[in-house]
Amino acid sequence: MFKQYKLKNGLRVLLAPMAETKAVTVLVLTKVGSRYETRDINGASHFVEHIMFKGTKKRPTTKHISKELDGIGAEYNAFTSKDHTGYYIKTRADKAELALEMLSDMLFNPKFDATEINRERGVIIEEINMYEDNPMMYMEDLFEQTVYGDYPLGWNIAGPKEVIKKVSRAKLYNYYKKYYQPKNMLVAVAGRIDNKTMDLVKKYFSNNIKKDKLEGFKKITIKQTKPQIKIKYKDTEQAQLALGFPAYSFHNKKIYPLYLLSVILGGNMSSRLFTNIRERKGLCYFIRSSVNLYQDTGTLMIQAGLDKSRLAPAITEILKELKKFKQLGVTKIELKKAKDYLEGKLTLQLEASDSVASWLSRQELLENKIITPAELLNKLAEVTVEDIKKVSAEVIKTSRINMSLIGPYKKESEFNRLLKL
Repeated sequence: MFKQYKLKNGLRVLLAPMAETKAVTVLVLTKVGSRYETRDINGASHFVEHIMFKGTKKRPTTKHISKELDGIGAEYNAFTSKDHTGYYIKTRADKAELALEMLSDMLFNPKFDATEINRERGVIIEEINMYEDNPMMYMEDLFEQTVYGDYPLGWNIAGPKEVIKKVSRAKLYNYYKKYYQPKNMLVAVAGRIDNKTMDLVKKYFSNNIKKDKLEGFKKITIKQTKPQIKIKYKDTEQAQLALGFPAYSFHNKKIYPLYLLSVILGGNMSSRLFTNIRERKGLCYFIRSSVNLYQDTGTLMIQAGLDKSRLAPAITEILKELKKFKQLGVTKIELKKAKDYLEGKLTLQLEASDSVASWLSRQELLENKIITPAELLNKLAEVTVEDIKKVSAEVIKTSRINMSLIGPYKKESEFNRLLKL
């Protein structure tokens, strides 16, 4: 399915040939995100991501970059998370060299033009405003603020506006130089590739040898002993709720029963929460559960858009479902359906070259190992109803409840009394 290489400068390379496609995706990941930041530069990882598109010596402006890629009908973008940053170009296979050369140029030869940086401050502030004005989009950030508190994992990826307004070019450039080193990066190429692809990777990514010391992130230890609530007042017609628990890191073998637990609980339209809270009781428009994993921690989160006039009954009903889940467990039929669901979703996901590149590269970058789809399905197949019951007992606890709420509410005390399992 894939081959792994390592260049002399420390850069890791993954090649994943897919004969059935005419497309190719080049994805470059850097092992840095907002959890590597300090308060005075919170938002720097995301800011640097924007700067990478603002011109190089060869391509002086954003327009030079976009015009060249638009000219071949490529899809291209970038993203910043809390533990890594990514840049990708997806194009037709005969343009793979352009994609590799372009990303190399952008990431290793950025201009860091002061005028462009100052202009981009306003763009990022508007991006922050967009998220804060959209409760459904902002809810995951608010939930992680609730769970992780003042650890960097609890900070917003885009940073606070006051930092974005004043962080200096020098601080951004120094941050870039510290982390954008080949030994801290990975290139994945997936799709219609041939025996010349690795030569092209070497051609464009073998330089930039740096041996600067890399700094890690501040690891988190969660010591929660009672329910936590965070409310963001907003005069909305619908209340946005996130309710969940600290869970496991992606190194923990218990993540496999946790994935299946999440599917059965609220992972699809036939899940328990969707059936009982939405369909039978009509308390919400949408409701879902998800698992979010990091290198040292993780969460199980339920998110819902609820009728604001019936919020308290909705929270009570969600907690009833959790209590029932914990006490009675799941049936073998439910577990079989959840396994089939994940197998189907994984099969569809890995039809596309960009998904394959992402699947492989994120594992290698953050976990230093890659589990193939077949291996993942085998691990899921081994999960028993007893495994899920044990995990639910460990994770779903009153003392570990975290609730985040966006809507026309101000008093946490109104909801404290509800948070019992």
